[in-house]
Amino acid sequence: MMDCSLPALQLSIDDLAAPGIVVGYRLISNGDECALLPGEAGAFASSAIKRRRASGAARIVARELLGQLGCSRMTPLPRSTSGAPLWPKGIVGSLAHDSRVAIAAVGRSHDVTALGVDIEPAEKLPFELALIATPRERLKISSHWYIGPLLFTAKEAVYKAVYPLDNVFLEHHDVEIDFDARKATVRGGRILDLRFCISASLVTIAFIRS
Repeated sequence: MMDCSLPALQLSIDDLAAPGIVVGYRLISNGDECALLPGEAGAFASSAIKRRRASGAARIVARELLGQLGCSRMTPLPRSTSGAPLWPKGIVGSLAHDSRVAIAAVGRSHDVTALGVDIEPAEKLPFELALIATPRERLKISSHWYIGPLLFTAKEAVYKAVYPLDNVFLEHHDVEIDFDARKATVRGGRILDLRFCISASLVTIAFIRS
């Protein structure tokens, strides 16, 4: 399942895992769309092949991680009305992909209440910080090229983690990231832990411990 042709990314992702959370990745490959199970494929029937392939790849990763937690490696992960996958009882998790890498993070609900993951290519992209960074964030963050995409992944991971709890849509300015403390604070008071890596891809996981 773990394609190790990106060894630097593998090492970085190994460092992402927090107690009770397993994380894995896969390079998206031709044929991964065939990994979508009958209970999953219908939700992607009208999607472009690249979307179906990435979704299949992410579920390959997730099922391998579920196997590590003692669940069936044939567990279907259908898409909910919000677009997030539906996890087996007692499991929390999150999926993400960029143009070439699919990633999953999974944990047991007695260890982790909420969990989100997001990924962006490690490329210099034209992110407008004013659109995603709060005034306080702009005072603290550096001007390095990766900070915009990394901040974006952090806020997306936080949103994925807390939406199943609150069913509230969050704007980027509703989430404040403190990379030094590895914490995120959400409008309403929720505080999440963060882990992030800067490698072949930029990856962030956000979680709340049980």
